[in-house]
Amino acid sequence: MKVAAVYTSTTPELIEMVESELKSRFNGENLEIVSLKNPGILKEARDMGGVTPHCARELVSLYEEAVKSGAEIIFNICSSIGDVAALAKPLYESCGVSFVRIDEDMARAAVKAGRRIGVLATLRTTLEPTKRLIKACADEAAVKVELVDALADGGFGMDQEQFKKLLIETGGKIKDKVDVLVFAQGSMAYAEKAVSEALGLPVFSSVAYGARAVKAAADKRAEDKQKTALKGGVLNPSA
Repeated sequence: MKVAAVYTSTTPELIEMVESELKSRFNGENLEIVSLKNPGILKEARDMGGVTPHCARELVSLYEEAVKSGAEIIFNICSSIGDVAALAKPLYESCGVSFVRIDEDMARAAVKAGRRIGVLATLRTTLEPTKRLIKACADEAAVKVELVDALADGGFGMDQEQFKKLLIETGGKIKDKVDVLVFAQGSMAYAEKAVSEALGLPVFSSVAYGARAVKAAADKRAEDKQKTALKGGVLNPSA
């Protein structure tokens, strides 16, 4: 199974976590990971205070590169450009390519776990797309949620121990107002346990949820191929 992981943040910790989780989920099964990266997209979004048309075009060019490489699953890693991913997902899936947003299943799980949800980020540009995703998942589940956000300003690029302390400090400012905390960026995932233990709250981060969703998409593709074969359809031998 060929999976294209699309990054706009290229921190080594994030890439290592994503690849490790994917390999763990597939557990020795045939898996080829293609990493497609353009950190300029995130930089532009940060500099401009949001996703620009140019950011969107550059991101779509990565998706197109993924398809041309033969990827069966596009794994969108960045949450700051989540609104673009939301629009792209049905388009690519209608073209036969599975599309997984790293944070979608995480948001669904957070909605199930609590009605007062804290959204913690180190980039302001990630807060609103993540909040919109959580609200969409709440609407899907027909429940109402209250969102409280907190920005760990200056945390982007910090060393791990300092970063954990900053997240604990920032999360502590809203912990009495929320039932659960959501990390808005996949790169924050390694701090999940430390923050949860320090604040006494469930903390949801996206990498593990996203990898699990990729495996589910792969299993569904395999099942669909098997059904096609049983019906006498013609399978693509390269798939």
